[in-house]
Amino acid sequence: MSSNFVLELSLSPSDLKTEFETLFTSDCLHFLHQLISTFEEDVDEVLCLRMSTKARLDQTGELPGFRQDTAHIRSNPDWTVLPVPVRLQKRHVDIGDLAPCDSQRFIQALQSPAQGIQVDFDDGNCPTFHNQIKGIHNVWKAVHNQFPSVPHISKAPVLMLRPRAWNMVEHNMMVEGKQVPGALFDFGLLMFHCGKTLFENRSGPFFYLSKVESFMEARLWNKIFLWTQHMLGLPVGTIKATVLIENVLAAFEMEEILYELREHSAGLNCGIWDYSASFVNKFGHRRAFLLPDRSKYVNMEKRFLRSYMDLLVQTCHRRGALATGGMAALLLPHNTNSQAHHTVLATVTRLKLLEIKAGVDGFMVYDLNLIKPMQKLFEVHTDSENQLQQLREDFVVTPTDLLSMPSGGVTLNGLRYNIAVGVLFINAWLSGKGHFFYRGQVEDSATAEISRSQVWQWIRHQTRLEDDGQVVNRQMVVALVTMVTTELSIHCSSNGAKQQLQTAADMFLEVVLKRDFPAFITTYLSEDHTFLNIHNSRQTRSLQSNL
Repeated sequence: MSSNFVLELSLSPSDLKTEFETLFTSDCLHFLHQLISTFEEDVDEVLCLRMSTKARLDQTGELPGFRQDTAHIRSNPDWTVLPVPVRLQKRHVDIGDLAPCDSQRFIQALQSPAQGIQVDFDDGNCPTFHNQIKGIHNVWKAVHNQFPSVPHISKAPVLMLRPRAWNMVEHNMMVEGKQVPGALFDFGLLMFHCGKTLFENRSGPFFYLSKVESFMEARLWNKIFLWTQHMLGLPVGTIKATVLIENVLAAFEMEEILYELREHSAGLNCGIWDYSASFVNKFGHRRAFLLPDRSKYVNMEKRFLRSYMDLLVQTCHRRGALATGGMAALLLPHNTNSQAHHTVLATVTRLKLLEIKAGVDGFMVYDLNLIKPMQKLFEVHTDSENQLQQLREDFVVTPTDLLSMPSGGVTLNGLRYNIAVGVLFINAWLSGKGHFFYRGQVEDSATAEISRSQVWQWIRHQTRLEDDGQVVNRQMVVALVTMVTTELSIHCSSNGAKQQLQTAADMFLEVVLKRDFPAFITTYLSEDHTFLNIHNSRQTRSLQSNL
């Protein structure tokens, strides 16, 4: 490429000048420019593919199925993914939703007995420029052993780095006149500063890949991995990645996704709320896909979710890949002798035992106090580091299984709960936080997605409450948002906090009353003037590098 290029980068947040200078060196900026200019058109192509697929499904009324043009991949019994490194062979309990900009929690996680940490720049993180710089610099400190009283990176829990998904943009960097994909910004910085050191310590680099919708997106990630390894002098297959199957369309292409990443795969992951929300995203305007109250009728024991988990485990283990489950969001009450503590622990144990018996090789928890009890659960119910020997050949999952909506209705309590989660999530983002606590559990963008998705869908289909037969419509939802916001405002400590909560409520109404369903709440918020204005550093000048 030419030695002349233009890269524009916003000025450093005032309290992160040292971190900024550590990350954005001349060599790093040159690498980022090469990475982004090489692959940004490919990113645009996969996003266009998403839109064309959605348009085709909408226009034809078709339902997804297993692809005929890739049947040869699924029918070939001979291929497997490359074995994972030693440090990934035991993935029993990872810590989830860990935004690394939270230095205190990040250090606590590094000191914990967990097998791994989901270092989250996506669902559990609010992607302000401050948070991205602070978080990536904290990863750099961990990898280079800069935190006191933290184990060496080769002994600490494995870092499973989760860059933003394809739908997110980094507003504070422009390459050749265009804002850059958030995924490439995060991935490039993490690889440039940490990739080689992690490799030398046999501890990575390992990634989670969010919001992948098709094998073509996995193919793009594989191209990025190959290019990056070549540029940084790392052997092919050094990078390993777990793909989060968070979209119903991806569930029909799991085998193909593994195939595309077979040199770089660390397996697949299944969760509940982003995946459930994707049904509204793709089919929400169809009454046949009306999703009932999630708090009462939707759980991993329902046919569509159980089939998805079973197929994921079967697919992974047939190809020698690890299969991991979702995150336990419940928080243990501090009083270990209380009935509430025993109830929460029993609930988490029951749900996670279902996943272990389904054959998963690991899952996540948010509460660090759940790590040891869940590790013990694996020790009691499994015989080895993983369950790859559990091939699950006792069933066949059909498209009907994967698309079978659970029965059930809509409740007033469920509607109020969804409104509260949606409003509080937007309020958290306006505060620069990617997750929050409500009713004894952690809530993040995944639960915000399913919450606002259900409210939008229930309004769209004029659904009746099973409580009293009232129709869920604009008037009802506006009244309930006002009521819920008033109740929540009791906990606000200042008039400014109350005003921000009201702004969040107004933004929530904008989202759920739109004619067309916004694909991702995070994209919608990150491009909203209110969010950008609040988090703007008010430093409008840019640094322009002409290198």
